[in-house]
Amino acid sequence: MKLSNFNFKLPEELLAEYPSEHRDEARLMVLDRKKQTIEHKLFKDLIDYFDEGDVMILNNTKVFPARLYGNKEKTGARIEVFLLRELNEEQRLWDVLVDPARKIRIGNKLYFGDDETLVAEVIDNTTSRGRTLRFLFDGSYRDFRMKLQELGETPLPKYIKRQVEPEDMERYQTIFAKHEGAVAAPTAGLHFSKHLLKRLEIKGVDFAEITLRLEIKGVDFAEITLHVGLGTFNPVEVEDLSKHKMDSEEVIIDSRATEKVNKAIQTKKRVCAVGTTAMRAVESSVSSNGTLNEFSGWTNKFIFPPYDFSIANCMITNFHTPKSTLLMMVSAFAGHDFIKKAYDEAVKEKYKFYSYGDAMLIL
Repeated sequence: MKLSNFNFKLPEELLAEYPSEHRDEARLMVLDRKKQTIEHKLFKDLIDYFDEGDVMILNNTKVFPARLYGNKEKTGARIEVFLLRELNEEQRLWDVLVDPARKIRIGNKLYFGDDETLVAEVIDNTTSRGRTLRFLFDGSYRDFRMKLQELGETPLPKYIKRQVEPEDMERYQTIFAKHEGAVAAPTAGLHFSKHLLKRLEIKGVDFAEITLRLEIKGVDFAEITLHVGLGTFNPVEVEDLSKHKMDSEEVIIDSRATEKVNKAIQTKKRVCAVGTTAMRAVESSVSSNGTLNEFSGWTNKFIFPPYDFSIANCMITNFHTPKSTLLMMVSAFAGHDFIKKAYDEAVKEKYKFYSYGDAMLIL
């Protein structure tokens, strides 16, 4: 498999600038791998495909407002700073991307906010675009994080050219988001709405511990965390996929999730990964007998065809952009030719693509 195998013509108007009006009324394309069939549904029809004992694996990571705008000392040049990961809480060191990168060098200071109470000093050049910043802030760590929240902006993907709007704070977050640390949303989970959950509750769903456990006709929701970084979205720049290196992203899989998932595997039930991040997380911690292990650490796993999946036997995902690592994973799961056929149909039927786009269920 080469990079060029994953190229296709995607009309620009199919990139979703806004989410669907109601989360659960995004369109849903259902692919059946055994029958090689394609159905067109709405996301709320998802319930029809799951039975008692099935498990859904949710990524409960929470997006934080990772995009800041500062001014460079002396010149006052406007600089975008994208927070990637916190390196040291005590010293307030962060790995960041800066734009425009050519204007920023070691020793430069950046000032944020009208009162300029938040200052950052560049202490390292880590990559061509990346830097390590030390934030200088006169206050407690809690006050510092509150300041980042106050000054930060919801980190919508760059393809969305419009201004960030107040509703994006809520819509670019899953309703089961819990552990803050992601710089991008696990977008397949964005389609689960309060409205859909209420409908499920009428069917006997217990939502007392929504972020821990849900039961749809007895369907368990196992919870994992993968803090989505830019590794998921960084472009592949080599034709030979085996030479592409993914950036690492942090994963936490606890015993409660492993118990639910492994029980479903043993009883031959559906194990559904909600999103490519959930899939990558569980595939990063597989035991020798094909069950899920607890895990806390980092993964740079890159899944592309051919690949044998060990944990999930179905997945929910959005429609991905050409040549993306996400499209490669989905092709590995559903089969390259079948995905190509489905994507041709999605373009023809004008499905919406990318973060705010429509969904696909692969059985």
